[in-house]
Amino acid sequence: MVARAARVLASAGVESPRAEAEQLAAYVLQVPRGRLALADGFSPDQRERLGALVDRRVAREPLQHLTGAAGFRHLELAVGPGVFVPRPETELLAGWGIEVAGRLTGPLVVDLCSGSGAIALAVAQEVPSARVVAVERSPAALAWLRRNAAARVGAGDRPVEVVAADVTDPELLRELVGRVDVLLCNPPYVPRSVPVPPEVAGHDPDEAVFGGADGLAVIRPVVARAAALLRPGGVIGVEHDDTHAAAVPAVFSGDGRYERIEEHRDLTGRPRWATASRRADGRHAAPDPAWQTDFS
Repeated sequence: MVARAARVLASAGVESPRAEAEQLAAYVLQVPRGRLALADGFSPDQRERLGALVDRRVAREPLQHLTGAAGFRHLELAVGPGVFVPRPETELLAGWGIEVAGRLTGPLVVDLCSGSGAIALAVAQEVPSARVVAVERSPAALAWLRRNAAARVGAGDRPVEVVAADVTDPELLRELVGRVDVLLCNPPYVPRSVPVPPEVAGHDPDEAVFGGADGLAVIRPVVARAAALLRPGGVIGVEHDDTHAAAVPAVFSGDGRYERIEEHRDLTGRPRWATASRRADGRHAAPDPAWQTDFS
């Protein structure tokens, strides 16, 4: 059954057909994927259910929508229609934020464009002393965020604070101005003209994918607002499109309130996220000419 499902998925162009066939089979049989070979055979109902799931995957419905879950670092998050499915590359940004926050005492961490809550919940799990605030504007995504946030709260756990707000609002989180230690953001950043895979085009919300004509429509106001929210010396990390290796650092530089601007690559070597620090002296500085190029 698994081999047959893998062949069908491969013929449909699914990138990892064997792995996905095993994940679907394990989901149907309700066993861990690593113990699939030890599971009993499929009942007729389970055969039918696996076939239906494979058909939906052939139609390029995301695997995570079929199983209702997405792995992210040490978490399993509930996901489905209306929320962006977290990607493995975002784990690098989250890991950077966790490393920085873990060196601080009782850090205040803000996750903008939180979606399912992947970054915020990873920080909360791995830095239990942190106060974590997750911001999302989409009502559909907020439902998933609140569900995931509620699911992690146990005895002694500090709850993630969920805020319904637009991250481009110039008054965003005004009660936290000058207090944030670490700000993380995986915003919509794909330029509108760039083609995306069918799983994205047909299922991830447009507002969580596309960032205007150049992909920077959300990043620009986020960088500006973060400069007000961060304390002097506080840090920000923003994921971006792989065409933005110079454009996003230029946005930081052009603001004048950041220093230590760095570009980072994902595991495939593609430019994927940028970091910066709020100037420790609190002043504006002239833009760094190294980042000043016309990227329009």
